[in-house]
Amino acid sequence: MSVVTVEERGPVSVIAIDRPEKLNAINKAVAIELQDAFAAFDRSEQRIAIITGKGGRAFSAGADVTDLPELWRCVPTVGIVTEKPIIAAVSGWCIGGGLVMAMMCDLLVATESARFSYPEGKVGITGGMIAGLAARIPHKIAMEIMLVGEPMSARRAYESGLANRVVPDGAEIDEAMALAEKIVDLAPLALAAMKRFVNDGVLPKGPSELAARYGAELAAVRNSADAAEGVRALKERRKPRYEGR
Repeated sequence: MSVVTVEERGPVSVIAIDRPEKLNAINKAVAIELQDAFAAFDRSEQRIAIITGKGGRAFSAGADVTDLPELWRCVPTVGIVTEKPIIAAVSGWCIGGGLVMAMMCDLLVATESARFSYPEGKVGITGGMIAGLAARIPHKIAMEIMLVGEPMSARRAYESGLANRVVPDGAEIDEAMALAEKIVDLAPLALAAMKRFVNDGVLPKGPSELAARYGAELAAVRNSADAAEGVRALKERRKPRYEGR
């Protein structure tokens, strides 16, 4: 059974984690299906993506510790690569890896019930990509989220610059769609250039983000048809026939 749904509303794709009974925790299947859904979105004529979680109780409770994913796969600008705008629609809990995903989106709509939390200091582990939060909101507030581990309310997230809009519970998709409808009439090449300049030339990248990016590139080479051909050619003692894929 799929754990990610995709709904096309005109030129806008609404991509949702569908594990409400687990507070939309990210397991291996979620990470892979999100990455695949966004790859399909990027190849398509769709213009804008909204990412959300089903059920209203949580955008995502973070990594599922019973089925740990390769979280980098579903993080925008790392495993999710597109120059099209991505809007996070957050309701309820947004924890750990869920917060990392949301903060890396281009825009964020939060409901009044949204709570942003990074409690990894309490469990003694971190993937490290949360460091990028300090490039997106004031340093001391980012450090408070990381070091103190207490949840941040939707209102404070808005005041800190993490959220663009705060809306009543249940209205996050409608508000994200309203933003998308304003964006869709704008020139896509200009938007892509601005997003690329910000992500590649303005926002700094922490060690974990860089490691994940390079790891993804190396994995693509390692899993390529050329790599398989190279191994076959070596075993068969012949010259390899590479095709660049």
